[in-house]
Amino acid sequence: MTSDMHRRGLLKAMPGLALAGTAAPLAAAQGGTLATPPLSLAMRLRVLIGALRELGMVDGVRKRVIPITGGSVDGPRLTGKVLPGGADWQSIRADGTADILARYSLQADDGAIISVINPGYRHGPAPVLARIAAGEVVDPALYYFRTTPRFEVSGDGPHAWLGRTVFLCTAARFKDHVALDIFAVG
Repeated sequence: MTSDMHRRGLLKAMPGLALAGTAAPLAAAQGGTLATPPLSLAMRLRVLIGALRELGMVDGVRKRVIPITGGSVDGPRLTGKVLPGGADWQSIRADGTADILARYSLQADDGAIISVINPGYRHGPAPVLARIAAGEVVDPALYYFRTTPRFEVSGDGPHAWLGRTVFLCTAARFKDHVALDIFAVG
């Protein structure tokens, strides 16, 4: 009885513990494992960028801002242009990883304005990152550059799907632009 009372006390103190043992039987009872979601290309962006602006060390992290000056949007699900005025805010960690937060706007061919919030990471071997920083063309397979864009868009227009879909992006950095292939997660 003491053991049962102790167990009940633990379950009250940590309600998540009560569910921890039920996940495997529940998944098995409902048909097994979940399917891996498919990816489908939604759009390709060519985001033009201006000169990098160094802020220096802020709270022990190197900060910089890269202005977004324009660009293009092409793809099976969206076409248009990247509007000037956004920027890519980066925090460069001691290991060279760029923690990225880009904010900018798109204008679809039909005139709709779409806001983009695009966080992600870029990292790789130091010699590869140095070549990118020097403006060299570097094979994107030599470094990791991924983001998870979110779109803010009118919920009652033809682009509403952007505001209710999860996206994954693979990217490449060039001297004057960033190439982004944005995939919808099915």
